[in-house]
Amino acid sequence: MDTQSVVGIVVGVLFLVGLIGALIPWIPGPLFILVGALVWAVATHFAVIGVGRLVILVALATLTLLVNVAAGPLGARRCAIVGGFAGFFFGPLGLVIGPVVGAVAGEMLRAGDIEGSLRTGVGALIGMVAGIAADFVISVAMIGLFLWWVWRA
Repeated sequence: MDTQSVVGIVVGVLFLVGLIGALIPWIPGPLFILVGALVWAVATHFAVIGVGRLVILVALATLTLLVNVAAGPLGARRCAIVGGFAGFFFGPLGLVIGPVVGAVAGEMLRAGDIEGSLRTGVGALIGMVAGIAADFVISVAMIGLFLWWVWRA
């Protein structure tokens, strides 16, 4: 197997992990895609994917970070993060349910209001789903740009 084939397989695996990571909370999917593009760029001596195109991919990866920060409900952030870490021990479903339960529990401890706590939990869930959707869409766009650039070369 030649070097370009091995690099292509490594990049493909990184892209696949990036897409899966974009759908799972707490896994930086776009970062894997960015690393895959960087591996390709270095392996091909920046012939097709140059510094300018890497900057575009870095900007898109940074955008996912900003969207996730903005999508998280501000009032539930601390408790939702604690719930997310606790949910980590219960697998992928725990990563989704943990922040919501953490947000509800934190708000219950803080204010003691059931209705407000449930609203906070729904806000945490909506924020998380919006962040996951944005991660996935931007990840697909990053891979699409990469493939377009390589195919057109």
